[in-house]
Amino acid sequence: MKKNGMKGAAQVREPFYIHQNKISGHHSMPTNHFHEPYEIYYLMSGERNYFIKDNTYRVRKGDVVFIDQNELHKTADVGVPNHERMLINFNKRFLDTFNEPLLFEPFRRKIRRLSLNLQEREWIERLLQDMLREDTEALPGSETCLQAQLATLLLWCGRKLDRQEQEREPYEHESPAHKKMSEIVEYINETYASPLSLESVAKAYYVSPYHLSRTFKKITGFSFVEYVNTVRIREAQRQLRETGLKVTRIAENVGYENIGHFGRVFKELTRTNPLDYRKSARHNGS
Repeated sequence: MKKNGMKGAAQVREPFYIHQNKISGHHSMPTNHFHEPYEIYYLMSGERNYFIKDNTYRVRKGDVVFIDQNELHKTADVGVPNHERMLINFNKRFLDTFNEPLLFEPFRRKIRRLSLNLQEREWIERLLQDMLREDTEALPGSETCLQAQLATLLLWCGRKLDRQEQEREPYEHESPAHKKMSEIVEYINETYASPLSLESVAKAYYVSPYHLSRTFKKITGFSFVEYVNTVRIREAQRQLRETGLKVTRIAENVGYENIGHFGRVFKELTRTNPLDYRKSARHNGS
């Protein structure tokens, strides 16, 4: 159920988007997700698993999560029903006025989850509600106000992450199983262009294929094959945008020996074919 969102002129503010959503029952993101804008995710209530790049975080009320550009991420149910979250997406140019690299520091760190105490949660929720109201009302000067509010939020979070890293022990995974799945995800991210199968990876990490399949899905939210295909197709999209290589060559570069299979997987995940994707990306200046 949507609680609040963009209205009227706010929909035209393309580089910036803020949205509050309250979801009843159990819910997991149905699709693999990555996009050009940066993302800030704040959990107002409930608990979630949040997979980002190669780590799965247990996210609880009052946690802030940062997702870099084109970074694969997915939220999943943890058996706790009902949650409410605030989401911000923005493109880099929305903050070009400030010319401040520190604004993007939260998206560059190894650990992307920031946990807040009660006083900090109250401050950040007031700021987020002010931003939501500013975006919805779209009064004169609202874009400048939102830029300043977003910059304030990011600088505060960056400083808080600095203190958090200095005060705490190095990041520890939720469990040994989380650590092993993180290692396997890193391995897939590095070797996606090579032949990869559930059986071969399970053998390399001394687990049974059944155990790997079940645990990988439980911790990351992806099936093994789904994750491998998503990593490969995301890289194929990059090569289609940024190079003039033929589609057959790109398919080989990302690990597909059969061009027909590559085309089917590409269309399944992107809802278009590789050549149309390339034309569209170039037309839009991506």
